[in-house]
Amino acid sequence: MTATALPCLAETRATAALAGLAVGDALGMPAQTLPRGVIRERYGRITGLVAPFDGHPISHGLRAGQVTDDTEQTLLLARRLIAEPQGFDDAGWARDLLEWEAGIRAKGLADLLGPSSKAAIEALLAGTPPEETGRRGTTNGAAMRIAPVGIATPPDVAQIAARVARTCRVTHNTGEAIAAASAVAMVVSAGVAGQGFDASLDPALASARAGQALGNAVGEPDVAGRIALALEIAETGDEEQLIATIGSSVASRESVPMAFGLLRLARGDLWQALLSAANIGDDTDTIGAIAGAMGGATGCPLPDTVVAEVTEASGLDLAPVVRALLALRQGGTPCPG
Repeated sequence: MTATALPCLAETRATAALAGLAVGDALGMPAQTLPRGVIRERYGRITGLVAPFDGHPISHGLRAGQVTDDTEQTLLLARRLIAEPQGFDDAGWARDLLEWEAGIRAKGLADLLGPSSKAAIEALLAGTPPEETGRRGTTNGAAMRIAPVGIATPPDVAQIAARVARTCRVTHNTGEAIAAASAVAMVVSAGVAGQGFDASLDPALASARAGQALGNAVGEPDVAGRIALALEIAETGDEEQLIATIGSSVASRESVPMAFGLLRLARGDLWQALLSAANIGDDTDTIGAIAGAMGGATGCPLPDTVVAEVTEASGLDLAPVVRALLALRQGGTPCPG
């Protein structure tokens, strides 16, 4: 492989990570928060991009192919990282999230900050130290938006865990959340470096264990073990057992291992993994977004027509974000132009 091919591969993989995240998010959008039975009643089986039904509790007002908070907060975090290459401003990040939520409200949409994130941000801006504000946050809000950290950081376990923890502490400063987000970030980072999904798993589990030690001992004490369990069940090909054992809620201990399990179950077919996420029930959009980011980064393709439909429906311009994130990556230089 030539010297110029390596950075071009990095740019291709990083773009695919963000595009995969957006597609998984958009596919799961019409089903988010719904039990599996309700998804079947409303949509049959989701097999492509569809609009939410009238009166959907969260997704009302969105069109087929549009993304939710998962993609929007991912790009929000990317812009914060790009603006501050030498540090991370907790208060600035908190204001970013509140301004984003205000924009969502102004559009009449309901996909807002979770109650724990909102309370943590308000506490920070009221003077509570950032080390304290996120000490109870165990949900998947950190993992869903962590892909930019993986793109901007080489696949070093300690470095990944430390950078993830730094961006998590305002809202999700717990072992469970940091471990889960570190595992996702490592898969993305390893993928951008040219690795496939299977090759990224050992570093991801190591990153989860490292991240676990960096947060408050709240929630699941062994996220790496939960991911390993999901992968083991997925090896049997039994999706029902995977769902029954792991779960698909907003808890990091469920949704992140589930994303890993669905990717293993699909054997490299990212489109099928994302369709499974869309139909699984509960936090469908976030599980799809996480699986999409990891699968895209590790070289699993998606239909070009679907990627184009999602990026057009939501007005996404990923190329400048990808190039700026790769410019932050040690030893990484984006393709010219």
